[in-house]
Amino acid sequence: MIVATTCGKVEGLEREGVVQFRGIPYGRAERFGRVEAARPWAGVLDATTFGPVAPQRRSPTDMLLGIDKQHTSEDCLVLNVFTPAADEARRPVMVWIHGGGFTNGSGQLPYYNGTRLARNGDVVVVTINYRLGVFGFLHLDHLVGDGDERFAGSANNGLRDQVAALRWVRENIAGFGGDPGKVTIFGESAGGMSVTSLMATPAAEGLFQGAIAQSGAGENVLTVAEAEQITADVLGRMGLPTDASGVDRLLDAPVEAVLDAQTQVEVDELTTRPGREQRQRGQRFLKLPFEPVVDGDLLPRRPLEAVRDGCGAGIPLVVGTTADEWNLFMLQEGGELPDEQLQARAGKLVGGDPAEVDRMLALYREARPAANNRNLWAAILTDHVFRMPAIRLAEAQVAHAPVSMYRFDYPSTAFGGLAGACHSIDVPFVFDTIDIPAIDMLLGGIDDGTRRLAGRCATAWTTAAHTGRPAHDDLVWPLYDLDRRSTCILHRDPEVRPDPEGDIRAFWNG
Repeated sequence: MIVATTCGKVEGLEREGVVQFRGIPYGRAERFGRVEAARPWAGVLDATTFGPVAPQRRSPTDMLLGIDKQHTSEDCLVLNVFTPAADEARRPVMVWIHGGGFTNGSGQLPYYNGTRLARNGDVVVVTINYRLGVFGFLHLDHLVGDGDERFAGSANNGLRDQVAALRWVRENIAGFGGDPGKVTIFGESAGGMSVTSLMATPAAEGLFQGAIAQSGAGENVLTVAEAEQITADVLGRMGLPTDASGVDRLLDAPVEAVLDAQTQVEVDELTTRPGREQRQRGQRFLKLPFEPVVDGDLLPRRPLEAVRDGCGAGIPLVVGTTADEWNLFMLQEGGELPDEQLQARAGKLVGGDPAEVDRMLALYREARPAANNRNLWAAILTDHVFRMPAIRLAEAQVAHAPVSMYRFDYPSTAFGGLAGACHSIDVPFVFDTIDIPAIDMLLGGIDDGTRRLAGRCATAWTTAAHTGRPAHDDLVWPLYDLDRRSTCILHRDPEVRPDPEGDIRAFWNG
């Protein structure tokens, strides 16, 4: 199958009744420079193999799932298309933005395979790569002289790449059987955070008509001052001066040296150091040094504020989290959590007020009477870092477009049941890729009920792409509002509940 694009023809391959086009260049960029359109090519581009991924370290998740080290390159701005047919059917388009803390991941991981979504949901699925870490989110504007535009907006190059990919979709997707006027962006973790940032990005206006934010909302952004501090940390770790000469040397630094410094800065952000107490944002306990920056240019305002004021008006939103997000991170923290440590940690979230700490812990103990202190702390951080930002995003958008809320409750039985419905466990259900052997292991085994839930989740997401509202089987999700706060609980037998754990939600809102 050969399709013509604005840069040249591409040839894909057929798998399981779906045509795949892999590794199509959508842009190019010099290190720390703005993305430009991909260069045209002569003849027919072989799009049967995936392209390189952004420079990164192999993540613990990759190791857990047995994903081999991928070929990386700074020339990584490629995307993949999965379509039932490259015809004139004008199907809805779903553009996936991968997670990975803005430092890891790619659009070609096995559990992001769009084949079943495309075939069973009659949609066109696009998965993208974008620049990560230092290469995608390092703020350099302030270190070069006036009139030097080489690094203008470098703090948001990764986000700018996503906008460029969406422009490619608008210009080319009709040739792949898609409708450029019916695009839904969806993503998980850093991908969900990206979805919300794109809703607040003027340059992305009109490039998508629907949004699905999974386990990531509008609070993971840096201020310019915070971004400048991260830049100083990176240059310091590399022994470079914090001026234009340091930037020039950074341009020539080996990729591995840059990644070494990036990793060291990430570790620094997870430790308490003098001068860091000002970083008390929503992700205080999930500190991401490389993420979008409110730079007054590409991202003029904090996403949540912009959404509240209507920047995403008319864009139906699906938003939610898993039930036990923080369990994934607690797996790395062994041992018991004494009462005094739990109280001290909780105190940091409520300004140190002992009465508020007692009230918080009482609410969580009442909701989880069998939980130990580690379980309680994981539940608190699940809400603080993920669930409450998701609810605040829903509250911000509900006056401007239809909003649907979910919570993914299906628990893994692996790791002695400690994982529960942890962070990212929902992704293979959305793509209906749970039969990958490594996913089977992560879930602790699969059965007919697991497979049925995967089909329902995939159907809900593709139905949202078609209609703006999720639905599966005979269950149409009620819209979210500020009275009933209807939430679809995704488990073996999905159901709708009004305002789950409403007393805890009200505590956080207060």
